[in-house]
Amino acid sequence: MHFPFRLVLPLALICVVGAACQSDGPRRQTPAGPTPDSFDVAFNTSKGTFVVRAVRAWAPLGVDRFYQLVGEGFFDDNRFYRVLPGYIAQFGASDDLKRNAYWEAHPLKDDPPREKNLRGTVSYAFLNTNGRTHQLFINLKDNPGLDADGFVPIGRVVQGMAVADSIYDEYGNDPKYQLVASQGNRYLARMFPKLDYIKTATIVAPAASATTP
Repeated sequence: MHFPFRLVLPLALICVVGAACQSDGPRRQTPAGPTPDSFDVAFNTSKGTFVVRAVRAWAPLGVDRFYQLVGEGFFDDNRFYRVLPGYIAQFGASDDLKRNAYWEAHPLKDDPPREKNLRGTVSYAFLNTNGRTHQLFINLKDNPGLDADGFVPIGRVVQGMAVADSIYDEYGNDPKYQLVASQGNRYLARMFPKLDYIKTATIVAPAASATTP
């Protein structure tokens, strides 16, 4: 079975090898104040738009991080670089190499599992305990095996699941995160030109409630 994962390079290597580490600061400003109990994020992609509803009660630490990442524009111009047909669609490798390095240096403690990896839910990818950083995946089907492995959903696609299903998946595991981390989108554009991508990810409105979508 394939599992969601992330590969981590030493931070110095990322910035030495990378063609452009880019700025230390965020591209946008995360909205002031605490993370809402629930909020919606519109992912405008090369295939259309889907909306993810994040629910803080599902995974408070993970949702707080997601709110920060979306707020600073981290997911803008991300490729869906690891898409396994009928399984997952993974994203969260920024072309801003310093932003990848920053979040890799600040992993999250694990949230206790409260929801299951059902079709349409969104969870962080990680390799190790307390190792979530900035990469996420959409479950394209029910994946009960991921529950036992500690992958904790932070929200669910509530609009546009057909868009998520249509994301280009023929490259599978071929794109390598360590090369994305060192070369950014130029590596993906050169080697995997058909990858679909996120144009922008934007907080669009608070959800009506924090109940399960």
